[in-house]
Amino acid sequence: EPVNKHCIPLRLVLFADAFAITENLIWKWKDLLLNYLICTFDKLKSVSSEPINITDVVFDGVEVRVFEPPAKQDEPLKRSVVYIHGGGWALASASTCLNIVTNNCLLPPFFFCRYRLVPEVCFPEQFHDALRATKHFLQPDVLAEYSVDPNRIAISGDSAGGNLAAAVCQQVTSNEHLIIRPKLQALIYPVLQAFDFNTPSYQQNMNMPVLPRYVMINYWIDYFNGNYDLAHSLLINNHTALDVHQALTFRGRLNWTSLLPSSFKKNYKPVVQTTGNAEIIQEIPALLDVRAVPLLAENETLQLQPKTYILTCENDVLRDDGVMYAKRLENAGVEVTLDHFDDCFHGCMIFTIWPTDFSAGVQTRNSYIKWLDENL
Repeated sequence: EPVNKHCIPLRLVLFADAFAITENLIWKWKDLLLNYLICTFDKLKSVSSEPINITDVVFDGVEVRVFEPPAKQDEPLKRSVVYIHGGGWALASASTCLNIVTNNCLLPPFFFCRYRLVPEVCFPEQFHDALRATKHFLQPDVLAEYSVDPNRIAISGDSAGGNLAAAVCQQVTSNEHLIIRPKLQALIYPVLQAFDFNTPSYQQNMNMPVLPRYVMINYWIDYFNGNYDLAHSLLINNHTALDVHQALTFRGRLNWTSLLPSSFKKNYKPVVQTTGNAEIIQEIPALLDVRAVPLLAENETLQLQPKTYILTCENDVLRDDGVMYAKRLENAGVEVTLDHFDDCFHGCMIFTIWPTDFSAGVQTRNSYIKWLDENL
């Protein structure tokens, strides 16, 4: 099906198309270049972000950047957000968090987790970093140091950061030894599964700029330190074929024919191979590890999750990941707000500053901020 680019700003389409021409040639080096550009941009923004107070600290060995808006006189204890950035587990970006906190005075302090990245480390180290930083922050003495209300903490993240936020939230809510747990979780176009790369949104948006399907598959392979030779087998779901016995347990937890509304299913058909390649799961067992793919968690874990916000975009391969997780949480008795945008695209929330100041970024950011302000 032809890509519908009408919703994507022309400036972004031109950049994405130009980048795609050379992407296969520079895939191994692109993250280094992009990280350099992103970090340079972040340094420039930090200088001009007053009156936001920005400090860098270390939580249990993990770098954390703290964004603190001016304190409210009538609020002795503050609300707070632990935020985990996206970028395919490979890109360092404070941009999303900075764009949010510098454009709204209503928000609480953000504690931005700067986990280690691919290719320096691969799964499960990103998850471990995010979990360690979050558990450290949830200690009563740390909350007291920052004057944080222990009953008003959210964990949040975008894209791959939404993946880590969901996985960390599942871990901390299941930990009987933790006294303080998040009140909310807020996931922005999260990536939540690598079981099925042929959901309707993956089929519909397979060539969509910013995050085409093959790029998302390559990010998964990099995250798992896998072999690019497996990309085609993953694309056609050979790793979860009916004869791959390791996948049978999880199939019922990710049946999009029952989890998606008809408006999203449209006329797309499931891609389920009868005969596949069980060696893929043996080589990359993390494909079925709920710490990496939180959508596959069992119902008992989902029942423990806090009130949840999930933002999804129509023009995004990951749309159905978020929608299915919202439905599974709802079925488990969790209060869920699914905030879907028909005319927006993956990653749009970071595009709020010139020269990439797009209406999609502003409207999604404002909706996210509004929900946090009303519920935290």
